[in-house]
Amino acid sequence: MAYRITEARLDRDLELRRRILDCALARVAEGGFAALTMQALADDVGIATGSLYRHFRGKGELAAEVFARASQHEVEALAEVLRAPGPPARRLAAGLERFAARAWHSRRLAFALIAEPVDPEVDAQRLRYREAYAGLFVELLEEGVRHGVFRIERIPLCAACLVGAIAEALIGPLSPQARAAREQGGGGPDLAEVSRSLVTFCLRAVGASLPAEEEQS
Repeated sequence: MAYRITEARLDRDLELRRRILDCALARVAEGGFAALTMQALADDVGIATGSLYRHFRGKGELAAEVFARASQHEVEALAEVLRAPGPPARRLAAGLERFAARAWHSRRLAFALIAEPVDPEVDAQRLRYREAYAGLFVELLEEGVRHGVFRIERIPLCAACLVGAIAEALIGPLSPQARAAREQGGGGPDLAEVSRSLVTFCLRAVGASLPAEEEQS
């Protein structure tokens, strides 16, 4: 009987931990990591603030897990496209478009993941997931080089450059200032412009033809 009670308690603890992370992710998606405070999160979950510390040592550890959870979804979404059948250049273009579209759909969260100043624990996760994105690009670039589609050397370095290009292309349009300007009717690039420029730059960078050039050839 004691074992069953302990098992039930563990199940409740796991369920509460999942609920905490769900609420924390929702808070970051709404207002960035700056909106993730232990007091506000405890209120969202409906528990005492001290109960959070049974599951996480502090905000840094909690924020790092939220970052990892959100970033893993993005890595998996990108992998689905980059590892799909089809010509490597088209898959690269499609992956870039997918990443940009997902970021545009959740702009506050995307900016938080890419560029918001964060705790050191989150910075460590940010580096880890940049490496995960680069690893996906390495796979595709190696395939493209074998087929003569990509004309590059030092594939890992080129993959890291692609990750950097994606981040830099999106930081400005996703920034709080850009979002505020758009809400007030100001100008600025839209998703189509950002996506098109990103695809063009990255395909050129790896020595691939643009989709329009392939159709004309």
